[in-house]
Amino acid sequence: MRLSYIGLALAVFLIFSSTLNAQAVFPRMTTVEPTTTKPGGEVTVHGENLDKANVAEVYLTDGQNDTKVEVLDQTATAVKIRVPTSMKAGRFGLVVLTTSKPQRLIEQPVKLTIAE
Repeated sequence: MRLSYIGLALAVFLIFSSTLNAQAVFPRMTTVEPTTTKPGGEVTVHGENLDKANVAEVYLTDGQNDTKVEVLDQTATAVKIRVPTSMKAGRFGLVVLTTSKPQRLIEQPVKLTIAE
C-alpha cells in the first residue's frame, strides 16, 4: 500500500514538473548582423522566442549601464533594433526584458560593437 502512494506521488511530480518546463519559454539571442554599427544604425538579432509574447524590451549594456533600444520589427526568430544616436563607441552586450511574470532581465550571449 505504501509503495502505491510513492508511485502516485512520483507520477504527480513528473507531470507537474514537465508542465512547468513546458511553460518556461525564455528568449535566446544567438547572432547579430552586422556585428558592428554606428549610433543610429540598425541591426538584426537572430535567435528563438524573440516575439512580442516573450520579449517586452531590448537593451544594450556595458555591464554597468543599460540603454533601451528601439525595436523596429519583431518575430519569433529575429528582432530588428535601432541603436540610439546617443550611444558612445564600445562593445555592448544585449539584454532582454521578458514578458513573463515576474519580468526578468536576461543578458544574452551576443555582443554588438558601436563604432564612431
